[in-house]
Amino acid sequence: MFQKILIANRGEIALRVLRACKELGIQTVVVHSTADADAMHVRLADESVCIGPPPSRDSYLNIHQIVAACEITGADAVHPGYGFLSENAKFADILAAHNITFIGPSGDHIRTMGDKIEAKRTAKRLGIPVVPGSDGAISDEKEARRVAAEIGYPVIIKASAGGGGRGMKVARDETELDIALATAKSEAGAAFGDDAVYIEKYLEKPRHIEIQVFGDGMGRGIHLGERDCSLQRRHQKVWEEANSPALNAEERSRIGNICASAVADLGYSGAGTIEFLYENGEFYFIEMNTRLQVEHPVTEAITGIDLVHEQIRVASGGGLSVRQDEVRFHGHAIECRINAEDPRTFAPSPGTITHFHTPGGLGIRVDSGVYSGYRIPPYYDSLIGKLIVHGRNRVECMMRLRRALDEFVVDGIKTTLPLFRDLVGNPDVANGEYDIHWLEKYLAETAE
Repeated sequence: MFQKILIANRGEIALRVLRACKELGIQTVVVHSTADADAMHVRLADESVCIGPPPSRDSYLNIHQIVAACEITGADAVHPGYGFLSENAKFADILAAHNITFIGPSGDHIRTMGDKIEAKRTAKRLGIPVVPGSDGAISDEKEARRVAAEIGYPVIIKASAGGGGRGMKVARDETELDIALATAKSEAGAAFGDDAVYIEKYLEKPRHIEIQVFGDGMGRGIHLGERDCSLQRRHQKVWEEANSPALNAEERSRIGNICASAVADLGYSGAGTIEFLYENGEFYFIEMNTRLQVEHPVTEAITGIDLVHEQIRVASGGGLSVRQDEVRFHGHAIECRINAEDPRTFAPSPGTITHFHTPGGLGIRVDSGVYSGYRIPPYYDSLIGKLIVHGRNRVECMMRLRRALDEFVVDGIKTTLPLFRDLVGNPDVANGEYDIHWLEKYLAETAE
C-alpha cells in the first residue's frame, strides 16, 4: 500500500479522496492555487503545497509544479480525481517516468479512449455495441454525404478529440449537413486544437446509461451496475440515479457482462465508465471515461463498495477486492449536482456563502467542500456539492430526496437547489419517464 498520496485536484472530489486515504491510514498531500488556500481539503490534509495562481493552466494543470510537489513531499502516488489532469496521458507517463504511481489506467489506455474515433474502433473490437456511423474522421463534405445517406438521417457530427457538447451538431437532412459539418469542425478546432470530426446516427429519444467498470490490469474485470444520467442540460449531467428506471435485471446483466469482459480483455487497470445511448432495448457506445465519475456515489450507495478505496487498492497492486458474483445491488440512489448557478439562466454565481446547512437522516449523504463563510472563486467549475439519497426502492428514494432538498440551505449565492425542488415534484421525473432531451424541453417550457 502507498505511504503518501498527493491529491491533484480541488473541491469536493479532493475532500472525497482525502477521506478515503485517511480511512486507509495513508498520509495525504494536497496541492492548491492561491484562490483555494482556505479550502476545506487544504485545512484537513497532512501537508499542502501551493502550486500557482488561480488560473487552472498555472496551477491545477501545471504538470511540472505537481511533479515537483510530489518530489518535495515524498508522495509515492497521485490521485487525479476527475477533470483537470485525470485523463491526461502525458501526465500519467511523466509520473511513471518519475517512479510515481498514477492512480488510474495506463497512459496508452487513456490515449486510446480519449480519441473518440479510436475508442469506437476499440469498443467494436471488444464486442461492445456501437452507434452506426463513420469508421473514422470525415475528410470532406462528399464523404459526409455518403456516410449520412448510408446510415440515414438525422445524423450527429462529433469532435474526435473532445466532449461536453462542443464540436457537436445535428443535421436532419442533406441541406443542413454541410453547415453542420463546417460548424462542428470549427468548434472542435477552437476547443480542442483538433478539428477532426466523425458522424453517427442521431437517436431521437435515447436515455444516457453508463456502466461502472473496474479492471485489475492483469486480465480481470468486473462491473458495478449502471447509472442513468439522462437528465442533462447542454450535454452536461444534472441528475443521476442507480439503477436506471428503464432497465430490467436481464438487460443490466447483459450489458454489464459485456463491459466487464471488455475491460478484462483490454488489460485495463482501475476505475472506468463505459457510456451508452439506450433506445428501444438497444445499447450504443458513446465513449469510455478513464477516471472516477462525478456521480460515483450512487454506485457506492447501491453496492456498498467504496470506489476510491478500490482505485487505491488496484493501483497499489492489491487487485480487486470483490469478484463479480459477490457484487450485490441494494435499493435505489439519486444524486443531484448542486451548482453555484442561477437556477433558471444557469449563469455562474460566485461569492461568499453566508449560511450553509446540509440535510441529514437515514440514507442522506452530502459531498461538499464548502462551509459558511467560504468564498466560491470565479475561476473553476461551479459544482459546490452533491446530494446523494438512498432508499430501499425508487419511491422511498424520491420521498427522501424531497425531504432532503427542503432541508438544504445555501445562502449568499444562487444555486440550482430550486431546480431540483421542481424536478422532484414533476410527474415525468417521478415516474422515470424521461430521455436526454427532456430537461432542456422542460426548461424551455417553464421559461415561457
